[in-house]
Amino acid sequence: MVCTIVRFDSTMLDLLPQPQEAFQVIGRLVATYDGKEWSTSEVLLDTPYMYTYPSEEYDPAEYVDSPTAAAFLAISNGMRIGSIRVSRRWNRNAFINDLMVDAAYRRHGVGRLLMDAAVRWGKENGLHGISLETQDSNLLACRFYLKYGFKLGAVDCHIYDAFQNRDESALFFYLLP
Repeated sequence: MVCTIVRFDSTMLDLLPQPQEAFQVIGRLVATYDGKEWSTSEVLLDTPYMYTYPSEEYDPAEYVDSPTAAAFLAISNGMRIGSIRVSRRWNRNAFINDLMVDAAYRRHGVGRLLMDAAVRWGKENGLHGISLETQDSNLLACRFYLKYGFKLGAVDCHIYDAFQNRDESALFFYLLP
């Protein structure tokens, strides 16, 4: 599969937001803090299931020609097969707002190419590092971030308390120099 990563621009407004697709929930990443650093282990489910995040509403135009944000698209055979949105944070880090790869193209290196583009954008903009938030129940995403080189930096076990049926914690990952 040939895939090209392109910076999102005003000619591509109809390509974002990218529709949410289901992903497989196979277990949880379990975080343990020893007072200095985090370690992780996994608990696998006996019966994996599919889950789809609620759609996020945002204005794609915010990512066009912005000095503080960018979006990148993965294109294959003229079709968008993935996207990543990144923005500058107050702490001089880039923040991954969202990373999505169409289900048919997962596990083919598309996520890595998109992450490479976001990391490069952060470096080109003089940012210290890059961070993101995901859920402990999205074990496949957690594995991807850890394999990419991110380190777990924080856990918030109450961030989703206002939502019914969200028995999960937020994990904050960092890729620092």
